[in-house]
Amino acid sequence: MELILFYIAAVIAIVSTLFVVTRYNASHALIYLVVSLLAAAVMFFLLGAPFAAILEVIVYAGAIVVLFLFVVMMLNLGRHSIERERRWFQPRVWVIPGGMTFVLLLLMIYAITRTDGVETEATVVGAKAVGISLFSQYLIAVELAGFLLLAGLVGAYHLGRRYLEERREEDS
Repeated sequence: MELILFYIAAVIAIVSTLFVVTRYNASHALIYLVVSLLAAAVMFFLLGAPFAAILEVIVYAGAIVVLFLFVVMMLNLGRHSIERERRWFQPRVWVIPGGMTFVLLLLMIYAITRTDGVETEATVVGAKAVGISLFSQYLIAVELAGFLLLAGLVGAYHLGRRYLEERREEDS
């Protein structure tokens, strides 16, 4: 049964990731990215890595995507922002990601509450083992990822600042 749940989560991850790269609106793409990250968290949980699943939800779907969404919404401010926001609340915009998220919620509830007595072959990886692995064996990769995130943040700041300065010049 876990294999079927895994494949359902994988299909949702693939479909939502395809929607991420095919949406013209950056806000819609980020919403689909959240669904994709939640599907990856369900797959981590089903593989016996609940700590990785929790980190996926808290760090990526929670913090980083919210930061991206905040930046996108700040850069999209303009004269027609109220009309654009009204269009975002129409059901055709949120029904598909909402439905995929609901399916993932049902999968996660089933995976957590199942009591069929069948032992799984997967081992649970704890936070200590993840930390030891990240900061010993993969230390250079972790540091490079940190520098990459910092470079992206600095680049977004400079692009946003230049964009806002150009808009102020247009308005005056």
